[in-house]
Amino acid sequence: MTVDEVMQKLEEMGTEQTKKTFLRHGAKEPFFGVRVGDMKKLVKEVKRDQELARALYETGNSDAMYLAGLTVDPKRMSKEDLQAWVHKAYWYMLAEYTVSNVTAESAYALELAREWIHSEEEMIAACGWNTYSNYLSITPDEKLDLDEIKDLLQLIQNSIHSERNRVRYTMNQFVIAVGAYVSALHHEAVDVAARIGAVRVDMGQTACKVPLATEYIKKIEERGKIGHKKKTCIC
Repeated sequence: MTVDEVMQKLEEMGTEQTKKTFLRHGAKEPFFGVRVGDMKKLVKEVKRDQELARALYETGNSDAMYLAGLTVDPKRMSKEDLQAWVHKAYWYMLAEYTVSNVTAESAYALELAREWIHSEEEMIAACGWNTYSNYLSITPDEKLDLDEIKDLLQLIQNSIHSERNRVRYTMNQFVIAVGAYVSALHHEAVDVAARIGAVRVDMGQTACKVPLATEYIKKIEERGKIGHKKKTCIC
């Protein structure tokens, strides 16, 4: 498929209602308002066409950018590609999902996560935290730097409530990810979750809520899923 063909299909799939919803969440023109579930129907048609995925992301159209993240091959993404993508991820669906998911499965997951979490730009820092969280969800514990993760939990405990809006959200997600996916640090994560308590995040004109980390981790534990890794974080 060509870029024009994909854009045509996305335009046909867009709805005004979805567009209004995305606008409330932070999306900006240009985009068509395609639901993620509907967008996934295009994945088989677009396939793993690396150049097409790159071109879709370059359009600046949020729907096309999200689709690019579903169809790109993370293993073939260069560090320069990922740096370019994160600087264009202007709202949380692109930063915290598209770019963080792809980066987590790339060869530069840890390197970029470590760099991005200290960024002065809110969306890049948020992307960094979610990149690390996603990396935890697909990487065996024996390959993780447990001391570094402990240090990050301590950093979150000390600074989460004074951080920027979406950074607070993704820091909270990181605590949940450690508690859910890293068996060796489960108890440390539960302790930090209890210490930070409820995290306030401005979710705009939406009904979305910030999960309470203690409760979220407990539900996973009750299902017997602590330490269960995912095969992929791209969705």
